[in-house]
Amino acid sequence: MGAAPKITRIVVIHYAHEIENLTMEDAYGFDMVYKEGARLPGGGSILTVETDAGVRAEVPGGIDARTASYLLGRNPLEREIIWQDLKRLNRGNTSTPPGDHDVALWDIAGKLADVPISALLGGWRTRLPCYASTYHGDENGGLSTPEDYGAFALHCKEEYGYPAFKIHGWIGAPITREVAAVLAIRDAVGDDMDIMLDPAGAFGTFDDVLKVGRACDEAKYFWYEDAFRGGGVSQFVHAKLRQFIKTPLLMGEHIRGLETKADAIHAGAVDYLRAGSGRDGGITGVMKLAVLAEAYGLDVELHGGGLAHRHCMAAIRNTNYYELGLVHPNVKHTKAPIYADPKWRDELYSVDSEGCVAVPQDPGLGVEFDWSFINANKTGETVYE
Repeated sequence: MGAAPKITRIVVIHYAHEIENLTMEDAYGFDMVYKEGARLPGGGSILTVETDAGVRAEVPGGIDARTASYLLGRNPLEREIIWQDLKRLNRGNTSTPPGDHDVALWDIAGKLADVPISALLGGWRTRLPCYASTYHGDENGGLSTPEDYGAFALHCKEEYGYPAFKIHGWIGAPITREVAAVLAIRDAVGDDMDIMLDPAGAFGTFDDVLKVGRACDEAKYFWYEDAFRGGGVSQFVHAKLRQFIKTPLLMGEHIRGLETKADAIHAGAVDYLRAGSGRDGGITGVMKLAVLAEAYGLDVELHGGGLAHRHCMAAIRNTNYYELGLVHPNVKHTKAPIYADPKWRDELYSVDSEGCVAVPQDPGLGVEFDWSFINANKTGETVYE
């Protein structure tokens, strides 16, 4: 056997991008909403991790200086000890390792083995059913009424074949409108589409949460997610809510770490467990949480899309839908076009006729970046070596 590979250089390339017809919600400034003619400035970064084996990772994301310093000179195949070391390094903070570097290590492993990450994970699926996940409601003529949400859900079902739809409702709107939207969507799509609700902590009182939850019961929603203002971390309040409504609760987006999420399950606070590579320790962390949920007989649902989640879902039995979002009927392009092939971009139209997305089959993450776009919009780079 040859010498073990070593990480020799790490680079983060930063780029700018604007999204048309999108702005920050005026009253709070925390949430993105539709507004015709607006341009929302933003951007992103690409993390590259180079090795002396002639293979380098290229993944969306970044890295902090302390993590980069730790990784230089390490064997990129020693993912588990790296994960455990960085978990300890982040104790008292997130209690989980950063996620992007872990995805990069899996990308390197797949490229060295000449197989997609999903194959390393034991994956068997090559396509994944999706739910269309909306932007928040607005007052600007986009998703402004319950009927708007109903019409968009029906459009996603009939035009693109989506089997499921998730609403992010309004921020600070009358609770009666939220209830009406919950019911209007079911009326619009009929009984053969799964529907979810994520208020994103928008509701101010337990009574508001309960009123909407009972509407979810009436409309037979698939899950009800993080409704409480700040209560997305409270085990007690979710366990209490389960005493009053029948709709399953999805919980875990805002708590971190295996131990904390295990406690939430044990407390009866969760029916579907949330996991995400970005904040739960990358692909390694997601797969640990999938096994945790499996041990309790629960399903794990991944937060947001992305190539890493496609590979994870291909190998997870106890999961239901890929989150394709955020989407809006009047915002055609919601992502920076960093991939050469549009089917990897998680736009509303990125699904096949049955509302599914593909799992990449080339080595590693398995998707080519559009470096012409990235370099044309490059704003700088950070190098660690």
